[in-house]
Amino acid sequence: MNCYEVKDLCFSYPQMETKALDHVNLTIENGEYVAICGKSGCGKSTLLRHLKSVLAPHGEIAGTIRFFGQPLNKVDIRGQAGQIGFVLQDPDNQIVTDKVWHELAFGLESLGVDSETIRLRVAEMASYFGIQTWFHRKVEELSGGQKQLLNLASVMAMQPSVLILDEPTSQLDPIAASDFLNTIRKINQDLGTTVVVTEHRLEDVFPYADRVVVMDKGRIVADGSPREVGTMLKEQNHDMFAAMPTPIRIYAGVENALPCPLTVRDGRNWLAKLIGGRAWETHRIEENGAPVSGEEAIALKDVWFKYDRDLPDVVKGLSAGVSKGEIFAIVGGNGTGKSTTLKLLTGILKPYRGKILLYNKEISKYKGNTLFNRNLASLPQDPQALFVKNRLDLDLMEALGGLPLGKEEKRANMLQMAELVEIGHLLEQHPYDLSGGEKQRAALAKVLLLEPKVLLLDEPTKGIDNFFKIKLAEILQKLARSGAAIVMVSHDIEFCAQYADRCAMFFDGAIVSTDTPRRFFSGNSFYTTAANRLARHFFPTAVTSEDVITLCNKTL
Repeated sequence: MNCYEVKDLCFSYPQMETKALDHVNLTIENGEYVAICGKSGCGKSTLLRHLKSVLAPHGEIAGTIRFFGQPLNKVDIRGQAGQIGFVLQDPDNQIVTDKVWHELAFGLESLGVDSETIRLRVAEMASYFGIQTWFHRKVEELSGGQKQLLNLASVMAMQPSVLILDEPTSQLDPIAASDFLNTIRKINQDLGTTVVVTEHRLEDVFPYADRVVVMDKGRIVADGSPREVGTMLKEQNHDMFAAMPTPIRIYAGVENALPCPLTVRDGRNWLAKLIGGRAWETHRIEENGAPVSGEEAIALKDVWFKYDRDLPDVVKGLSAGVSKGEIFAIVGGNGTGKSTTLKLLTGILKPYRGKILLYNKEISKYKGNTLFNRNLASLPQDPQALFVKNRLDLDLMEALGGLPLGKEEKRANMLQMAELVEIGHLLEQHPYDLSGGEKQRAALAKVLLLEPKVLLLDEPTKGIDNFFKIKLAEILQKLARSGAAIVMVSHDIEFCAQYADRCAMFFDGAIVSTDTPRRFFSGNSFYTTAANRLARHFFPTAVTSEDVITLCNKTL
């Protein structure tokens, strides 16, 4: 029996001429694993929200949605709450209590489940998802990735028949993201739970889905098995092919007649057959230029921090420096102290020991708003926290309020920035109505309008498609060339490997290693790129898809 039947679904947001969903037809079978992908703003999240009535956005709708043969709008709220589990893109928008254990129990309490059953299911979920070590903690103390795991566990405690996930790994580190998605696969395979997931990071979703649905401008442009969709997009020369998993993109860049690999393991076997006994050992990718070395823009000297006197240290003896004109990427697992370090750099949090210097001046010595007056700007992990107006253009103009510019000049700067980050068509919308990727681009625009000398970015590629990542890299590189220092905390190791000047591994409250991206990632076993894992036995210094393609073509 079909779980969902979507027929001719059309939807438009208020005061928007363009349809967010344009005659979408989609059938999802019970027990199926369906991955939905596409550019940011293509309608993925809008479609998912229509699969649960209480989350459907306000606007003009046409068409029908049936859930197990019954019109979805006829299924009562209690029925949908119990049968349709939904994990949102932003974990803070879903958490409703202050303690981890209470959050796990909240959904069951709302459904009127008896206390004994609640205790059993909460214990089962806490153990299954590895939550028991932080079971009694306050939710506000959790990292973004821990909050997302908590959301999934809370939803699964209600034993839904359908699990819908909107970019669930956007705040997880690569290893945790892989484990999270493996758990989703296990839930689908072992329990028969129908899974519908949207993702920009397709490495651990695309190959294992029963079906892949590709959306573009509110329409479905491809629907089939992973291999069929990959072939379809390549034949159509569709730009979504650039977002395909690394093995597929490498395969397409090398002239060969072998079957197309889908996973890293398939790619490794494909490469072994392709190269055979050729002299591949002589081919290496060398470093491009010397590391950035100039005036030190940021210095952290033996910094220690804890959130409360009775809690353990989060940052422990951290010492690091970032030069002018440098893009410095910090990677590491969830909960290691990366985001806390960014908050220390902004002055929001204050260390109890050590010094933080911005251009040889202690952060604490900047008085009033001087720290943020063209000196420092920060993009937080939750971009929505930056929005204060009910229209995006007014919000962006608000960022320019303290700068000595005329009204027309401010508006011209705002419009220019909006076009640069590709949100010019969204200026009349409420910031909260934007998709996750659109919010990220809008928040980035607001931060860049401040013309900072030091830019702090917490997960800047979260919710952003592969196409805008290239534009983002160009923006950051241009800013770095102008002399700005950029510190980026990110779980997107592919982006860091390609565009950072230096990468640092954060572990247990401090930086344990720093090097250029090529040396940094080629020296890691697990915390590295898909391209490196695929080709390391043949090309140890290759860390990007382009590296592997270049070396393959040299070898052949």
